[in-house]
Amino acid sequence: MSRTYNIIDADGHVLEPPDFWQEYIDPAYRDRAPQLFVDTDGQERLRIEGRVLGGPKGLGFAGAIGARQGAAPTDIKYVEGRKGGFDPHARILDMDQDDIDAVFLYPTLGLFCGAVSDPKLAAALYRAYNHWLADYCHPYPDRLFGVAMLPLQSVELAIEEMRYARKELGMRSGFIRPDPYNGRMLDHADYEPFWAEVQELDFAIGLHEGTGVHEGPGALPAVGMDRAMSHGAKHIVSHTMEMMLGCLSVIWGGVCERYPKVRIAFLESGGGWIAGWLDRMDRHFQDGDVFDDSSLRMRPSEYFRRQCWISFEPVEASLPYLAEYLGPHKILWATDYPHPDGFFPGAPAMIADKLSEKHKRQVLADSAIQFYNLT
Repeated sequence: MSRTYNIIDADGHVLEPPDFWQEYIDPAYRDRAPQLFVDTDGQERLRIEGRVLGGPKGLGFAGAIGARQGAAPTDIKYVEGRKGGFDPHARILDMDQDDIDAVFLYPTLGLFCGAVSDPKLAAALYRAYNHWLADYCHPYPDRLFGVAMLPLQSVELAIEEMRYARKELGMRSGFIRPDPYNGRMLDHADYEPFWAEVQELDFAIGLHEGTGVHEGPGALPAVGMDRAMSHGAKHIVSHTMEMMLGCLSVIWGGVCERYPKVRIAFLESGGGWIAGWLDRMDRHFQDGDVFDDSSLRMRPSEYFRRQCWISFEPVEASLPYLAEYLGPHKILWATDYPHPDGFFPGAPAMIADKLSEKHKRQVLADSAIQFYNLT
């Protein structure tokens, strides 16, 4: 890339048009495509494989960026969400307000597809989404970067989609949930071909959690959801604690040991938890015969520093301390635009204000350049 990148949003989102699956999906699966509809309580939800997904507030406010800052209403319809979620040209105008040079894009409706149990249907949905996302990014190839959805319902189909996204769509990264698909954690032996292909393709992997698929038939299990009673509590639990288990799988479970060139980022879960989690793994590793049942040859924190990254929200007070402790080149940041819990405008300034001058450049841009291999 010839462009200079000074500010990079490592985890933004798109708003997929409600009917995009009908347009992009393999016609053989068109009658099984997800449908956005208004439920009996008046809230918009998503129907997939007969299941109704979406929290108590529905999906209407998915594009209400600014709500967290008190600058946007949440009582809107999905199609009334921030225009830049749907339209790449409007997205660029919003990015320019914050001097954001590039963004890496994750889904909104697509986050629910982890709940699809039929592997072939999942693969068809993911292929359609990735095609649509490539079209969304096409007008601005040096500023909008799509992150491919990978259908881990089937390891073979996930590998096939990853190859397609890399070789045909030109994508350089993909995302998976940290949750166990088919009861398999990410270090399960069945995933060895997947991680081998990730390394072979030089394909960055973002672990990205989301709500809405942890309850009901065919749900992805998430730690603590049986004990968290309110929607807010479930949001707290599902994101951070499931990401902690994903981190445990890829580091303590030996994925990073076996595939030393794989790059993994922990996203959408805050960043403050990572220091204590790495310390705890390190202590168990150093306890030898007492607790170390891993096959690791280095301390877990060394694997993190070699090939992992962690994303922070602009409001996290621990950011400056973790930048010093982990190294600023290991820290990503995210607007979460256009979601209501995201930050716009002003997210880059919020990040920069927490950092020393020597760390700003690395956190705001260089870490994302390294993770996504934006060269």
